[in-house]
Amino acid sequence: MGRQSGNDFLETFRELTGGAPHHNIQDLNRLEDAAKERLYGLLIPEKIFDLFGIDRRTFANPRGEKVVEIKAFPRSTFAVIEVRENPGDRDCIFYLEIEDTPLYKIEINFLIINDPRSPRFNTDVDETGRRTKFATVRRNIPEEIRAMEAGLSPGQVRRGLRLLRDFVSLAEQFITAMGQDMVIAEPLTYNTAILFEYYGFNYIRGRRRMEEINAGFQPGGELFEKLDGSTPFRRPGMEKTVRGRAWAIHDGILGEPWRGIEMYRTREPANVCTFPGWVY
Repeated sequence: MGRQSGNDFLETFRELTGGAPHHNIQDLNRLEDAAKERLYGLLIPEKIFDLFGIDRRTFANPRGEKVVEIKAFPRSTFAVIEVRENPGDRDCIFYLEIEDTPLYKIEINFLIINDPRSPRFNTDVDETGRRTKFATVRRNIPEEIRAMEAGLSPGQVRRGLRLLRDFVSLAEQFITAMGQDMVIAEPLTYNTAILFEYYGFNYIRGRRRMEEINAGFQPGGELFEKLDGSTPFRRPGMEKTVRGRAWAIHDGILGEPWRGIEMYRTREPANVCTFPGWVY
């Protein structure tokens, strides 16, 4: 299956759902397994199939091994999409978890797009192999330093594939086909929030906090003054880039956990920027 226009996407969606209204994940999860696989497969950027030689219809790699797994159980309100280069690979190329919210909207709970052929940095586990849970319970400082110096952002274990724009376009088409008017996301890092802004997301909550963070990183600001070189993640000059700010925030420069940011994307992109003139 080649790249699809908006009309082709909608036509495929209707074909797979029998044309009946399916306004939430729970409705979609009642479909037959074959239909669900193809349906949720629409959310996987086409470039992933191209780059790794994965067949869109069979979900098999060039060796004939199935490498796309869809977890969408009947009566459940969530779906998980996992794409690997090889079965059993530790890291997914593409991982997406979406869920119905109590207010009948669609939320992106988790999204990862990795380049599996790039070097891995074990920021997700500590030196003994225990999971760090995005540094909320523990950290692996040496690996974080290595990742930062290699140009990665907090939360990344490998370089990305720069396909967020492609995914956002697919997500917009998907919710439109469902008859929804928005998709919701909670960015797990500062840099993700800035990228979501760039791709047309607005804030449900947290915009004022983002603006306060930007003000704090201005010369003379509270956060600017804390970039004193006391840790590798608080070097002077890190306020100038999205990635630098993100690592400082990851290091606890805010004095409180990163939380309370919730965003949404409608069919029409918003025009919000809380870090004017940013450099990534």
